[in-house]
Amino acid sequence: RNDALMYNVGDIVTVKKKHPCGSFDWEILRTGADYKLKCLGCGRVVMFSYEDFKKRVRKVKSKEQ
Repeated sequence: RNDALMYNVGDIVTVKKKHPCGSFDWEILRTGADYKLKCLGCGRVVMFSYEDFKKRVRKVKSKEQ
């Protein structure tokens, strides 16, 4: 089963732990071996390995929502 197909650039994901700015929502900027995410609260950009990203994500909202 390939979970990587669930995540696309531009999707909004909700993570389990809130960012220090108070936001739970992040936008996916880059996918692949590493995932680049932008906080929708403060605009901070971070990178996670795919395995770390999978552990942190609770819910995926596609960009159409």
